Amino acid sequence: MLVLIHALKNIRIIRRERTVIEAKKIGGAVLYGTLTIFVIAIGASLVFSLLLRFTELTESSISLFVTIISFLSLFIGGFMSGGKGKAKGWIVGGATGLIYTLIVFLFQYLGHNSLFSMEQLVYHSCYILTAMMGGILGVNMSGGARE
Repeated sequence: MLVLIHALKNIRIIRRERTVIEAKKIGGAVLYGTLTIFVIAIGASLVFSLLLRFTELTESSISLFVTIISFLSLFIGGFMSGGKGKAKGWIVGGATGLIYTLIVFLFQYLGHNSLFSMEQLVYHSCYILTAMMGGILGVNMSGGARE
């Protein structure tokens, strides 16, 4: 009986350690994906600002390209986080998209004192879904969890 109790305690300790390691791995993957999104966004912003400054293009003429680059960056960020996490791609990708949305919301709310419009809510919901799809594909392309 004492052996059984001791074995159950050891199993609980192993589960706690595995959960802590898994949480650190997921957190690192989400951070990696979010940073990837912002690096792509900064690079794209630089390119678009140079195009607007030194050509005859207007903001309205490149709005479609900005939207496409936004979705691509969220997909790539979700893909990178899923590949780094190697498990639970929809959670890792969704968390990556959610963190991105939260940062943009905080920037808009604290910097400009305005909430998301209905159009922005739709965009950011689609961003989260796109990052989820990227996370799923990232896990599958990386080989997933090996146990």
